[in-house]
Amino acid sequence: MLAKADIQIGGSRPWDIYFNAPGVPEAAMAHGNLGFGEAYMDNAWDAAELDQFFYKLIRANIPAQIKPVRVLPHIIKAKVLNRQTKDRAWEVGKAHYDLGNDFYGAMLDSRMTYTCGYWKDADNLEDAQIAKLDLICRKLQLEPGMRLLDIGCGWGSLMAHAAEYYGVETVGITISKEQVDWAKERYPHLSMDFRLMDYRDIDEKFDRVASVGMFEHVGSKNYRLFMEVAHRCLNPGGLFLLHTIGKNLRDTYTDPWIDKYIFPNGEVPSVGQVGDAADELFVVEDMHNFGADYDKTLMAWHRNFEKAWPRFQDELGEDFYRMWRYYLLSCAGAFRARSIQLWQWVLAKDGVEGVYPRIT
Repeated sequence: MLAKADIQIGGSRPWDIYFNAPGVPEAAMAHGNLGFGEAYMDNAWDAAELDQFFYKLIRANIPAQIKPVRVLPHIIKAKVLNRQTKDRAWEVGKAHYDLGNDFYGAMLDSRMTYTCGYWKDADNLEDAQIAKLDLICRKLQLEPGMRLLDIGCGWGSLMAHAAEYYGVETVGITISKEQVDWAKERYPHLSMDFRLMDYRDIDEKFDRVASVGMFEHVGSKNYRLFMEVAHRCLNPGGLFLLHTIGKNLRDTYTDPWIDKYIFPNGEVPSVGQVGDAADELFVVEDMHNFGADYDKTLMAWHRNFEKAWPRFQDELGEDFYRMWRYYLLSCAGAFRARSIQLWQWVLAKDGVEGVYPRIT
C-alpha cells in the first residue's frame, strides 16, 4: 500500500517511513489514524518530512483503503450523539485554546490569528493574516458606524482590524477565558466588547456577522441552529461571512486522533451540510475556496513552533512535542493533498440587490 504512494519503508528519501518499534502497521490497521498517531507519539515510527509523507499517503487515497474496525464505537457515537451541546462546548476551550497565551504567541502572528492566512499576494505569515482579515472586511462591505458580531472571535484579530481600519463597533464571543483576557489587555483603546459565552445565548441585532474558524466546533446536529442564531442577529439586508474548514464527502466521521488529542468534539462540514443549514435563511452570494493556503499557514506555524520549542520543552514535554508536530504537519499534508478545504461563504439575509462583487 505504501508503495502505491511512492513511500518506502526504511528508504532514504525525506518522506520515507522508518520504524523504531514493532506493531505500527497493526496499530494503523486496527485503529486507523488514532493508532497510527499514537504510535508516532510513542516514537514507534518517524519520517524526516512528516508533511510530505502525509501528502503522498493521502494523495494516493491510502487512508480510505483502511477499514479500522476498532474505531466503530467512535463512529457510532459521532453519528448518534450530539457531542457539541452547550455543556460540552466549553471542553475544547479548556483543552486546546487555553493552553497558554505565551505558547500561541510564539507560534502565531503578532495578532494571534489562529486561522488560515490568505497568501495570494503575501510571502510571510504576518502579511498573509493581515490580507485575510482585510479580505473578510471587504467581503462584508463594512462601513463606519456598523455593528459587527464575531462568533468565535479568538484573540480578537478580526475585531481589531475592523474597528481600527473600518470604524465599526465590534462584539466578540468565545469559550476561551485565556483569549478574552489577552484581547482585553491588548485592545483597550478600540470599540471592542469581548464576551465569554456560548453562541446559542447571543440575541442582539448587528449589521454584519462573521465566524472565522469556529464552525468546526458546532457539529452537524447544530448546524441549522447556528445558522438560525446568525440569522436572528442580523439586521435586514445584513451579511454573514462564514470561514470554515470543509471536507469533500458528507458521510464521513471525525478523525479519532484529532478528536482525542487536539479538538475535542470537533466536526468538519461538507458543502452540502452548510447549504442545508442555510436553506430558507440566507442567499448564498459567494463561496471562495483557498484551502491550499492552509498548507502554507500550517507550515509557517510549524516553523515558529520549532523555533520556540526550547522555551516550552521543560513545561510541556516530549509527548506534547510529538503530538503537536503530528497535528501541524499531518494537517498541512492533508490540505496539500486537497482532501480538506478552506471556504469563505458570504450569506445575505435578504439577498444583495444586483450582483455581489467578486472580491479577492
